[in-house]
Amino acid sequence: MPPEVGRRTILFFSAALFLFAVLFYLSGGSSIVADSLPARLSDTEFWRMVTDFSEHGGYFRSDNFLSNESGYQYVIPALRKTIRPHGVYLGVGPEQNFTYIVGLEPKMAFVVDIRRQNMLEHLLYKALMELSGDRAEFLSRLFSRPQPGTANTDSDAETIFRVCEAAQPSNALFDTNLALVIDYLEKTKGFTLSSEDEAAIRYVYRAFFKSGPNLSYTFLGGYGGFMSMPTYTDLMTENDGRSRNWSFLATEDQFRMVQGLQKNNLIVPLVGDFAGPKAIRAVAQYLKQHNAVLTVFYTSNVEQYLFQDDDNWRRFYENAGVLPLDSTSTFIRYVLNSGRFNRRSRTLLSPITDMVSAYKNGRIHSYYDVVDWSQ
Repeated sequence: MPPEVGRRTILFFSAALFLFAVLFYLSGGSSIVADSLPARLSDTEFWRMVTDFSEHGGYFRSDNFLSNESGYQYVIPALRKTIRPHGVYLGVGPEQNFTYIVGLEPKMAFVVDIRRQNMLEHLLYKALMELSGDRAEFLSRLFSRPQPGTANTDSDAETIFRVCEAAQPSNALFDTNLALVIDYLEKTKGFTLSSEDEAAIRYVYRAFFKSGPNLSYTFLGGYGGFMSMPTYTDLMTENDGRSRNWSFLATEDQFRMVQGLQKNNLIVPLVGDFAGPKAIRAVAQYLKQHNAVLTVFYTSNVEQYLFQDDDNWRRFYENAGVLPLDSTSTFIRYVLNSGRFNRRSRTLLSPITDMVSAYKNGRIHSYYDVVDWSQ
């Protein structure tokens, strides 16, 4: 073989090896075969998934119309440096998932919550987002207030919410928008809702109507604030502790990102218990069928409740262990009442594979251990 040919061959294989190493690194050390996640689900596929993956609804002591977790954006900059991009997001609860979706840019997202009411709240959000042309129109519909004429697509979150807070709620807009939402979900999208589901959507929507942008975390049956919890305005106008607000309502582009996923039916709300036999395992099976990896699992403080029963927390980590993961897959958890753990209330991170391994090796015995494993 001529020397120049040999040199070219060596250079070619060196470049190929380097490219493979880069792709391997970017994939988190896992298979670099592309996933086959859909770019869009049909309305029928979406509703079948919601129905087939879900479990029977359970009880939680709070209506949980919105998050009570100030500062939950703080982990986004760190996560963006470590997780694999364009993966799959799994979360719990209401609107904070949209903000995490903006920051973490998944291809597809699932929200699993024990309350059927949470799934229905996500359908309310879905309808309002898909029916609205921009953030101002969305907020007008969400809070049943006249659309602000002084805010535009370039306005920041503070301006839009200041104008929204000044507007007066309208019973006529509430009735019109509620009818529009139900009609859109049932007739346009073809989702099958029971009379109880319709009543639950009305119940959730009335909370937004009654309290407007001042809505905050509440216990069952109330619309008022609780223990100085952050309001909707507070949560939508805070930032990551540095300079950027990742809220889905901070900019028009960020709203449109979430809106686009909604229109493509790629934010799938499910009814399920973290310790249940079906929902998380159904998501795991779906991801495996599509060669997809779970990027992030946002658990809020659900694990704290699971450890109140000696079987539930074990079932949860068994469920987490069947999810397709790589070395970058990460738990996001919010630790409340953390003076007991010698920590202030804050959002913490831990690699999912490390937690699952610790559970399997008998190194997790209590919620204190979970907190200690988190940073």
